[in-house]
Amino acid sequence: MSRLIRTSVVIRTPIRFLAALSVLAALPLTAGCSSEIPAGVGEASVVGDATEEADERVRSAAGSPFWVDPSSPAAQQVDSWEREGREKDAVLLRRIADRPAALWPAGDDPVPMIRAATRAADDEDRTAVFVAYNIPHRDCGQHSAGGAHDSDAYRDWIDAFADAIGDSEALVVLEPDAIAHIVDGCTPGEYHAERERLLGEAIDRLKEQPETKVYLDAGNPAWIKDSGRLVDPLRRAGVARADGFSLNVSNFQTDATTKAYGLRLSEELGGKHFVVDSSRNGNGPLAGDRAEAWCNPPGRALGTPPTVDTDEPALDAYLWIKRPGESDGECRGGPAAGQWWPDYALGLARNSKAQ
Repeated sequence: MSRLIRTSVVIRTPIRFLAALSVLAALPLTAGCSSEIPAGVGEASVVGDATEEADERVRSAAGSPFWVDPSSPAAQQVDSWEREGREKDAVLLRRIADRPAALWPAGDDPVPMIRAATRAADDEDRTAVFVAYNIPHRDCGQHSAGGAHDSDAYRDWIDAFADAIGDSEALVVLEPDAIAHIVDGCTPGEYHAERERLLGEAIDRLKEQPETKVYLDAGNPAWIKDSGRLVDPLRRAGVARADGFSLNVSNFQTDATTKAYGLRLSEELGGKHFVVDSSRNGNGPLAGDRAEAWCNPPGRALGTPPTVDTDEPALDAYLWIKRPGESDGECRGGPAAGQWWPDYALGLARNSKAQ
């Protein structure tokens, strides 16, 4: 997958790309509270002309081979706020809108989103990033409960998912939380063997696509603190046949903590590579009870922008797997899990150390 080792990209805007945008614009927009521009950001960067804004988009993509969705909820919110005259908020939110984030295709039919995204990414010579999140008995009936209703339905869904990728270059994060929920006992024991079998089959099916990389999720350092407990279920689920594992999806553990944890787990798995979700970990986790700190914690910030320049051979990329600004669930006044929340997005952008 050659594109994943480049450190720069060429940005093009082909005409046929525009036809894909309506498929990806699925979430409604709501107006958030106004904010002040943070200290150190000059007025010129707030108002700027079109050329300056285009240059910033190019700079924000440098070092990342991944596709940026121009019709994401964040991008739509930027457009809305610009029309309303909220230029300062719009510029802040470009810290999200102008950077690549993973797409989470629907559980009923993943094909339209995947085909639109891969077509657009191909046209721009980039790699689309997806999350496959539809395992039966998903999330133990909690905020993101759901998933395929049985094994056969999941196999059909993964088959459609893989077919839609085709020969395009893609990176797939496979089933966040699925292994960790086996280890912590949240998923009932009678489903463990089935889940591990389905994950292995999913890896094999996705790897039939010649330019697809697959990373099986392994939770985060604050969840399963002893990484050795993950080794056997990851192996039974076929991690050896995947390109690696993913860490910190939708969580807030720092890059340093997550990298150290990933290196330990990598060693225990014979040198397997990994990727890290850095979408919201700029300020680290919220102090206090982990059971409460994971869901829409206040005061968090965007983390390391997506890049393959990690300075660590086993760490393939920092990615924004959780889409910044989408809710973790109906806690702290948030909307349902996965729904766009402009107030929270603006807070993440405002607190970000990465401009």
